[in-house]
Amino acid sequence: MPVDFDFPEAQPTPPATPWQRPPDATVQFEAPPAQPPSPPPAPPSSRPGGVAPRWLALIVAGSLLGGGAAGAVAGRASSEGNRASGSGAAPVSTNNNGSVITQTGDVQTILAKVQPGVVYIHTQASRGGRFFPTQGAGTGVVLTGDGEVLTNAHVVAGATSIKVNLAGESQARDATLVAADSGNDLALIKINGASNLKTAELGKSGDLRVGDDVVAIGNALDLKGGFTVTRGIVSALDRSIDAEDGGTLSGLIQTDAAINPGNSGGPLVNAGGQVVGINTAVDGQGQNIGFAIAIDKAKPIVDRLRSGQSTATSPRAYLGVSSQPVDGTPGATVVDVGAGTPAAGAGLAVGDVIVALDGTQVNSPDDLSAAIGAKKPGDRVTVTYQRAGARRTAQVTLGTRPTG
Repeated sequence: MPVDFDFPEAQPTPPATPWQRPPDATVQFEAPPAQPPSPPPAPPSSRPGGVAPRWLALIVAGSLLGGGAAGAVAGRASSEGNRASGSGAAPVSTNNNGSVITQTGDVQTILAKVQPGVVYIHTQASRGGRFFPTQGAGTGVVLTGDGEVLTNAHVVAGATSIKVNLAGESQARDATLVAADSGNDLALIKINGASNLKTAELGKSGDLRVGDDVVAIGNALDLKGGFTVTRGIVSALDRSIDAEDGGTLSGLIQTDAAINPGNSGGPLVNAGGQVVGINTAVDGQGQNIGFAIAIDKAKPIVDRLRSGQSTATSPRAYLGVSSQPVDGTPGATVVDVGAGTPAAGAGLAVGDVIVALDGTQVNSPDDLSAAIGAKKPGDRVTVTYQRAGARRTAQVTLGTRPTG
């Protein structure tokens, strides 16, 4: 199943075509092009919580999955200060089944608890050169009172400037990157000079069941006027998708809560108002199919990021096609060939069905991705494909997959 990663967190200024699906990625990351930062609304009172970006933000939507506070997160409270989750948050009242939102008012109560610990993120990078700086937008989750914020790695990739808007504040604050794990699409940033911030409570994604109610909060499309809030269910658990860099994200939560560019790095929360996932991707060819990084998987990664050690993904081989399954037969049908890519140079075209790479049978798009992932940039490979009923081969020198 083709998926689109939303890394278009950044769009050049002057504007460029929004990044959607990279040439042979199957998932789309969400981080919408940033507009001038708009202050998020103050925490909700009697009215529904202000809705406040995009993984699709980079562009892919990202939601946080709430899980029980990790020992690494909660256990360091004594030395870090205000590290405990959900400080000062009011308890959320639901029915006996904590996985079910029974009425509309429950969503407003959840927002009152979670929203103060969710932030806008705006970045500026120099991907387009110093005369054409690029801007991006995403979402983040406040982990500690002194300003630690968890987001997607693709939201802050290449950023030369990171600005954060807290709920109820019109003035953006500066933040710096602590470390990033691009292979797991997670990053930790620190708001400069912060103290006594409201934090989001982390839950246990391991307690989730298919059908549980969830809410996604984020900076969808970087729209002015506050966070965007969407509601849905856990549609599936333990999903794996091909990442934009050619790797694989596994153990993901699938949800039908709408996730859009700008949601990237934002929280996916359960009916108890706990973060159970970090929204990170959306299926660009489906409807209401989004993915979040399970919070149980994120917790130990956060501990490593606190040491300041970034984990960069090694350069990955790149063919330059998007593909989808063939009805009833083995192979990967080419649905897009990127201009100037190795595939285009070798003469591959839309409609070709790739059936083997270097003699290894390709039964599906996943097989094709795995076969290319096992190669290195610069490797020369033989692509076997079918066109108009005829079996053909092409010699292709693989390139280096571009990064967000």
